[in-house]
Amino acid sequence: MSKLSSRMSELQYKLFADSSKSILIILQGVDASGKDGTIRSVMGALNPQSCYVKPFKFPTTEEISHDYLWRVHIAVPQRGQIAIFNRSHYEDVINVLVNDKDSEKDIGSRFRQINDFERYLSENSITIIKFFLYISKNEQKKNCKRD
Repeated sequence: MSKLSSRMSELQYKLFADSSKSILIILQGVDASGKDGTIRSVMGALNPQSCYVKPFKFPTTEEISHDYLWRVHIAVPQRGQIAIFNRSHYEDVINVLVNDKDSEKDIGSRFRQINDFERYLSENSITIIKFFLYISKNEQKKNCKRD
């Protein structure tokens, strides 16, 4: 185990034992940017008993019947846990921007709601760490051909 992996494991144990805080890692990225590989690498150093990955794909019928942040809120880690979101609530802004021009007036509200939601999580001892993986269009095409 590398020195960094060993340190991550040690810190995860302390987080779990203390059970007063949690960590939410939000991983966004363009298609073929390596989100899954990044998750595999990070997860390898962590104990799966107090760490999980939550992928956010197209919302289910149940999720659509609630407000757009509902499915995110129920996936937030409990104290002592680490959650990795593979994509996230940011998709609910991006998709509206790209696909639904009639809802442009809702974008400002959604950005404010997401900021308020993340502030709420932070004020309740959830540390949020955000990553955006980006690769060039040429590299993206190469990676898509490999899949």
